[in-house]
Amino acid sequence: VRLNLAMANKEEKPEGKESSWKDVIYNPRTGEFIGRTASSWVVALSCNSTGADLAGQKFYGLVKGALIFLFYVVFYGFLAGVFSLTMWVLLQTLDDNIPRYRDRVANPGLMIRPKYLDIMVNRSNQQQYDQYIQNLESFLKEYSDPVQEKNALCQQGVFNLQDDEKEKKVCQFKRSQLRQCSGLADPSFGYAEGQPCVLIKMNRVIGLKPRGDPYINCTAKRDTPLQMQYFPPEGRFDQMYFPYYGKKAHPNYVQPLVAVKLLLNEEDYNTELTIECKVEGSDLRNDDERDKFMGRVTFRVHVTK
Repeated sequence: VRLNLAMANKEEKPEGKESSWKDVIYNPRTGEFIGRTASSWVVALSCNSTGADLAGQKFYGLVKGALIFLFYVVFYGFLAGVFSLTMWVLLQTLDDNIPRYRDRVANPGLMIRPKYLDIMVNRSNQQQYDQYIQNLESFLKEYSDPVQEKNALCQQGVFNLQDDEKEKKVCQFKRSQLRQCSGLADPSFGYAEGQPCVLIKMNRVIGLKPRGDPYINCTAKRDTPLQMQYFPPEGRFDQMYFPYYGKKAHPNYVQPLVAVKLLLNEEDYNTELTIECKVEGSDLRNDDERDKFMGRVTFRVHVTK
């Protein structure tokens, strides 16, 4: 019996020595890893019982925060790259001079100067109508003869086509062409004598080439006709001022004007006159009930002594 026990002890000792260093790392019999079971490791990592556990937890938190920050940097950087690429592709399809999409048809509206739809004139009170004179003077500065002489003399009655030219030339329109309504011979534009001048212009429309011979025709909404005088003669818009190529390509462009001088007499005083002006003689529309300014404009004039 003693011999058997001795032999058993001899057999167990080397086995114990052989498995002791492996069990330190992982013990398959107990499921321990570096001396702890899985549940023990969870408890150890989740509690702050020692300084080492606390330092490890802080380090883990820093690493986790850095990874989250890196993710958002990459994510938003990718979105910014996609947005920038999309904008770059879109800009390659745009023209610097002509809008890609225009929500209005190619029919210009009409506007008047002075910029008032109700013109009240008291001939005996210059201060009352001086606002209209100042407005006309300010508007006509870019039409002054010295300024317009820098522009080109164009052939009348022909469209000024410049599609292949980088810098578009501008045709002259001198304020002296407005004659009695130019403010040169009569600085009051007729307001002092009770026969006021009104300037009419078409809004700019890129590429507009009106077919026909457009002109302005004004009528008073009353039973008897009102005498008027047009400058330039017959109130025509010459084709040489078309087309317009846009603000960037045509920076010094000025619209052609038509001046209407209302030849009022004493019978027309102390009465509000409603006057409607339309562009006629071309394919430009002037009868759209939804747009009261398309191809036409209506204003009121009341002159007193």
